[in-house]
Amino acid sequence: MAGETAAFAPMRVPNFRWYFLSSFINMAGSTMAPVALAFAVLEVSDSPSALGAVLAANSVPLVLFLLFGGVIADRLPRVLILRVGSLVLAATQGMVATLVITDTAELWMLIVLEALNGLTLALVFPAFAAIMPQLVPRGMLQSANVLQSMSRGALRVVGPSIAALLVVTVGPGWALAADALTFLVAGLLLLLVSLPRPVRDGDGQSTFAELREGWSLFVGTTWLWVIVLAFGVLNAIHSGAFNTLGPVVAKDTIGEQGWGYILSAESLGLLAMTAVMLRRRLERPLFFGMLGIATAGFPMVLFGANPELLPLVVLAFIAGAGIELFSLGWTLAMQENIEERMLSRAYSYDALGSFIAMPIGQLAYGPLALAFGFRDVLIVSGIAYTAICLLTLVSASVRNLQRAPAEVAAHS
Repeated sequence: MAGETAAFAPMRVPNFRWYFLSSFINMAGSTMAPVALAFAVLEVSDSPSALGAVLAANSVPLVLFLLFGGVIADRLPRVLILRVGSLVLAATQGMVATLVITDTAELWMLIVLEALNGLTLALVFPAFAAIMPQLVPRGMLQSANVLQSMSRGALRVVGPSIAALLVVTVGPGWALAADALTFLVAGLLLLLVSLPRPVRDGDGQSTFAELREGWSLFVGTTWLWVIVLAFGVLNAIHSGAFNTLGPVVAKDTIGEQGWGYILSAESLGLLAMTAVMLRRRLERPLFFGMLGIATAGFPMVLFGANPELLPLVVLAFIAGAGIELFSLGWTLAMQENIEERMLSRAYSYDALGSFIAMPIGQLAYGPLALAFGFRDVLIVSGIAYTAICLLTLVSASVRNLQRAPAEVAAHS
């Protein structure tokens, strides 16, 4: 009972409670948005290249402006950035919804609005990633992050299905309108979060001086650049092999429904691990995190070697649990070992490495599969994925990184 009390202790902190409610509502809309947007674009144009253009319009400014988002989030109150960002996203997504509902949308309009969304997300993401240490005492960080992850995992299970239902019953425009409404409500709830303005040592520095300071932190923190460098490759493999080739192989073997079962099993594994981590303190976060996420290579190998549904579902569940273990370990490593005044910039360099890699994998794996065979590429990719994860543990900085003492209440 005492363990349960500690696990939910962050909910007794008013700032966290309102932030949690705001982010839950925000994530509810965000899990529905990709399904709704895809079908909204296809109503305007049935060309796959049109959908690709809209998605690229969102991702390109996201990548280009992430580092500047990190500087801004280390300069200004992060909760203010989240409030403004939520309201801007409510407006832009609302415009997309209105255009689709009124049947006046043209492709160029959707491209422009999604580019604005991508720019806004670039400026908001570093603040979102770095705000948690300001919301709860250090000793509650693990519980707070697990609660956040648990809500996100639950929404990943039900959100796309709700979006699909809305698309079928009332149309994609109304599903996008629901997403816009969640941004609006989330932004208004953030008005109830009151945080002191962060103390800054570098007032008066130029933007580029602060970018250089962030870069110095990045290259000077061994565990940080080792993990980000590894994930530059790991994310390319996962997005290319699992997310791109996986559905193709599934269609000819276990079927589309079987692929859905695998994705659901991964999400359930994530939820199961959050339940465990509510009760156990995660020590050596990167050591156990990298061991955990190494299991994400297993389903790729089995997909290529012998794609049978039940073993794949089991391995996907294990992989989902491992992915969540790494996600928590990485979050705690960042929040407890990077100075609060530079945390957003550290997260922006981390995210840049991740986001750049994903489209590379998506573009490269099709030609690779055609040249060497879908299943052989999956086997090699799965083995490489697990090997890279384990190789990071050669670094003592990664292997031996410890948690901060539980009684420490704030960043220095």
